Amino acid sequence: MTETTTIAPVVRTIEVAAPPATCFRVFVEEFDTWWPTEHHIGEDRTISEFRLEPFAGGRIYDVDTAGGECQWGTVLAIDPPSRLLFAWHIQGDWTVDLDPAQQSEVEVTFSPLDDGRTLVRLAHDQLHRHGAGAAGLREGISGDGGWGFLITRAADVAEGRPPRPLPTPA
Repeated sequence: MTETTTIAPVVRTIEVAAPPATCFRVFVEEFDTWWPTEHHIGEDRTISEFRLEPFAGGRIYDVDTAGGECQWGTVLAIDPPSRLLFAWHIQGDWTVDLDPAQQSEVEVTFSPLDDGRTLVRLAHDQLHRHGAGAAGLREGISGDGGWGFLITRAADVAEGRPPRPLPTPA
């Protein structure tokens, strides 16, 4: 019998001054407007765009200036404008493994609040599937440039502001 180590999910929430449909559209259809180009796999690549294909089985990937693509996620479920679930293929050593047994899951929900606002909740779970690198991966996605920062950038765009810059490393 294989023992599975439990690793707590990374959960981040933010209230956004925009309706759920706007928040969902920005997160999914305008992914390229808020995901920072510095967040990509491979040191020797300059990224020209990020893409999220909005259907179950759709790829989440970046395209570099030479036309190369790197798929680092796969849409598992999508229910506009309230939910997106995708597989995270990035491992603890910041490489990509498309094996479903090695992927964690990211669920983003968009819940209406009073006055046309939205509660965006992101939960990155099943981190144990990344094996030995899971703890390091969790540290990276929960840190200063991780999911909390990323959903704040999406909120900026949904509220009509430019996305804030990456935090300066200490």
